[in-house]
Amino acid sequence: MTSAADTASAAPRAKRDRTHYLYIAVIVAVAIGITVGLVAPDFAVELKPLGTGFVNLIKMMISPIIFCTIVLGIGSVRKAAKVGAVGGIALLYFTVMSLIALAIGLVVGNILEPGTGLAVTDAIKDVGHAQVDAEAKNTTDFLLGVIPTTIVSAFTEGEVLQTLLIALLTGFALQAMGPAGQPVLRGVEHIQRLVFRILAMVMWAAPVGAFGAMAAVVGSAGVDALKSLAVLMLGFYATCFLFVFIVLGTLLRLVAGLNILTLFRYLGREFLLILSTSSSESALPRLIAKMEHLGVSKPVVGITVPTGYSFNLDGTMIYMTMASLFIADAMGTPMSVGEQIPLLLFLFVASKGAAGVTGAGMATLAGGLQSHKPALVDGIGLIVGIDRFMSEARALTNFAGNAVATVLIGTWTKEIDRERVDQVLAGQLPFDEKTLLDDDADDTTAGVPEQGGEKELARA
Repeated sequence: MTSAADTASAAPRAKRDRTHYLYIAVIVAVAIGITVGLVAPDFAVELKPLGTGFVNLIKMMISPIIFCTIVLGIGSVRKAAKVGAVGGIALLYFTVMSLIALAIGLVVGNILEPGTGLAVTDAIKDVGHAQVDAEAKNTTDFLLGVIPTTIVSAFTEGEVLQTLLIALLTGFALQAMGPAGQPVLRGVEHIQRLVFRILAMVMWAAPVGAFGAMAAVVGSAGVDALKSLAVLMLGFYATCFLFVFIVLGTLLRLVAGLNILTLFRYLGREFLLILSTSSSESALPRLIAKMEHLGVSKPVVGITVPTGYSFNLDGTMIYMTMASLFIADAMGTPMSVGEQIPLLLFLFVASKGAAGVTGAGMATLAGGLQSHKPALVDGIGLIVGIDRFMSEARALTNFAGNAVATVLIGTWTKEIDRERVDQVLAGQLPFDEKTLLDDDADDTTAGVPEQGGEKELARA
């Protein structure tokens, strides 16, 4: 009996251990990357393509995953009004939380005044101006850019909001077709399984990507840059920490009755992936899969997560606030509160649609200052050396904000299975790292079921 029990329990452990070793390898790769960056900085910088290549592998999966998730979610919903309600609540929540993040960054930045006493040389000014994107889009161009050139160009150009638009239109069209749309819906479901299986394969390159990315950032920044700008960097990390665990943690407890540490433990591998690549987009596909597995319905996940990656950038909001105040102090022209608020509101609008990749926060900041307060562009060069390290906190905070937002919006719209949430967070329903999908999930958590989809569409 003992041997039979041991044999029965060995199989699932072996499956779990295999992916467990992958993320142990990521941690080891990060440590080796830091060591190489400190010991041989010139060589380490040359390793940057390894990290870039891995992030690009993940990014190529984002558009098809978003498309399949949204189409399956909307296609299985009876009333289009439900999808509209989710989108409206999501955008309202994103706006409020972004403004709260700006306000927190404003308070901390004014208390610390980290830029006081730094000198801005001509070389630093040149670096700052080099960060300004000559092709930066204004609000009108950004809104028009949501519309793709063709129905397939959204997938080829990797634009998240364009993919979101096409997926919404496709989902509503299939919803209107009723039973006639069933074959298409089935096809999309099979494509989703294929795409997630490819993503699971790509994840095995994570240690290589983590090593290259971490070695390059440590080698390029150097210890001197970290020491001279430690106040700004530590202040920014502390602010992000307070925002996540006090603001988001309190909201999650009051609205959903969940402990934020328990949710983050469930998303631990995604946080590690972001930390090693400095890109929140590297974890976007896995966040979609894990939120569905957690018990949030497909329509809520499909709309909240992709939209949040463009409109719910809490970490970027805090970064732009503190960086703007830092630069103004360093330039010897500290801004009054009356000057700070209009600038930050401008940056709030300018940041919408900023990608969750390394350098996007810097480019957004540079473009916003160039348009609203050009004199401050000279000081952007001061933070270039540590931007990658601040990008880690930006990405982690953005990811945490979108994970919490998905649970909150699912709770407000009653599109979350609380019993399943408790089981998943307690470890009773482990996430399938091999397929990233729940093949046996029910209607409320996985959209179109394998056996019941035809009945659901017939009822619609």
